[in-house]
Amino acid sequence: MKTLAADSVQKTEQGRVVNDFSIQVATVNGSGSQSSNNVLMRTIFQMGIPVSGKNLFPSNIAGLPTWFTIRVNKDGYIARKRETNILVAMNPQTAFEDVKALTPGAICISPVELKLNDVRSDVKHYQVPFTELAAKATETLKLRKLLTNMIYVGVVAELLNLDDNEIEKAVTGQFPGKPKVVPLNVNAIKIGREWTRENLKKDDPYFIERMNETAGKIIIDGNEAAALGSLFAGVTVVAWYPITPSSSLCENLIDYLYEYRVDADGKNTFAVVQAEDELAAVGMALGAGWAGARSMTSTSGPGISLMAEFVGFGYFTEIPTVIFDVQRVGPSTGMPTRTSQADLLSTYMLSHGDTKHIILLPGSVAECYSFAGEAFDLAERFQTPVFVLTDLDLGMNNWMSDPFEYPTKALDRGKVLNAEQLEKAGEFARYKDVDGDGICYRTLPGTDHVLAPYFVRGSGHTEKATYTEKPEDYQNLMDRLERKFQTSRKFVPKPEIHSEPNSKVGIIAFGSTHFAIYESRDQLKAANVPTSYYRLRALPFTEELRKFVESQDRVYVVEQNRDAQLRDLITLELPDLATKLHSVRHYTGLPIDAQFVTDEILKQEKK
Repeated sequence: MKTLAADSVQKTEQGRVVNDFSIQVATVNGSGSQSSNNVLMRTIFQMGIPVSGKNLFPSNIAGLPTWFTIRVNKDGYIARKRETNILVAMNPQTAFEDVKALTPGAICISPVELKLNDVRSDVKHYQVPFTELAAKATETLKLRKLLTNMIYVGVVAELLNLDDNEIEKAVTGQFPGKPKVVPLNVNAIKIGREWTRENLKKDDPYFIERMNETAGKIIIDGNEAAALGSLFAGVTVVAWYPITPSSSLCENLIDYLYEYRVDADGKNTFAVVQAEDELAAVGMALGAGWAGARSMTSTSGPGISLMAEFVGFGYFTEIPTVIFDVQRVGPSTGMPTRTSQADLLSTYMLSHGDTKHIILLPGSVAECYSFAGEAFDLAERFQTPVFVLTDLDLGMNNWMSDPFEYPTKALDRGKVLNAEQLEKAGEFARYKDVDGDGICYRTLPGTDHVLAPYFVRGSGHTEKATYTEKPEDYQNLMDRLERKFQTSRKFVPKPEIHSEPNSKVGIIAFGSTHFAIYESRDQLKAANVPTSYYRLRALPFTEELRKFVESQDRVYVVEQNRDAQLRDLITLELPDLATKLHSVRHYTGLPIDAQFVTDEILKQEKK
């Protein structure tokens, strides 16, 4: 194969659009298109251009429509872009609606038999005989459907001027350990590319040109990043129940454990249990945490609901574990394969009675990795369940990142007393606040000292872990738990604050919303609305929150839920500043985009 030479490309009257557009591939779920879409995305990435990939898929196994979007942006914007510039319309079920949604001047690549040029005349159509080309790629009928996907990669590669060597490298990386598969797929791409060169006249403005913005960077999803972080954090017990979109977190972690946590004798140094449901899973994780293991589970909103009883037990009895919540749309089953940030309030106060939990809110795949380690340290330091809230967009989609740093900080196991320390102390009360920070000392089962044992009680208990129903004992216990929670404000990750000189408008957001905010702030600045930005990274809030809100005339709280949950939490925290808070809410299930944020803030600013 030869790369389309730059001097042979037909230039358009409207000029060139280089490295700044969005590609959407519409296919049928289960058709094998994910591999070809990854090849396309990684080829562009390997050519040095910032990209992100988002997979919008149905909640059934196969047959329904699915869309994969590749954002290409020379300036490094990687949030979802609302508009599609290049459509590969391979699904007859959605083709007409997909074409109708395009903006004038966009490209549509489609099977010739769909005759989509009849639908829109203000869109550039490239019609391709995919069935005929697939027959050239293989005589095996079963393979033709799969190789059709690689043929459209070839068509797009020729139109955009992608590099052949990078394509082959991407194909090889997509099928590791399968040397026989690589030539077959590369040949299908070649067939699509050569047909395009010989039969289509390029008269659209979209091009790819090499850059050097991705050197040394990686592409990874948040679930795999969190799995790596958990591995390095020393997790030894994983109890879980599969649920979209969190399943791949534990699945990836299990693969890593079998690769790196088997000793020289072939014995596993870890335990993985797939429980019968989410309640059982978190119960097992708490049992392991009580026994001294670093334990975890992962789930999504419905699982969080089921875990409420055991999480309250863990909070009240002060047992460490880590719970990853990869959020999806609810209530009930909701839309399992759509993204959301609507578990914030329910998770923060999960369980009955007075409970408040430490929550970490990673805003990138790098933080999914680093916050995993932070979560295990916090869980053991504060002897409590700690939550890490991501979402489907961050957890399951492809994000560009700097490589992760190898951890150098020692594990923080918290206040754990061994036999020697118990002997020296001469006394031990499991639930006594010795240091005034609300955090008690604990012992682990099997500690060889007469003072070590104690009863774990989910009912009222004294400082010595004995049963009580005395009002003053209960109130003292609850006050200490609150004191411990207040202490955690000094240890959770602090917010990331970007101050703009003389700005009167502030933005507060968390999680994957960050990437839309990053782009929107540039759009707002171009519209003469400079903004300062506070990216929340954990609950409880830290002292920086009040200072930020006080420094701005108006603060827009941007979040992906209907009920303005973060704004309400800030109102509870800062009731005297509540009138400064304004809400920007996005809850369609699609990832939030920058233009939405910009439009909403400008609309409210005009008022």
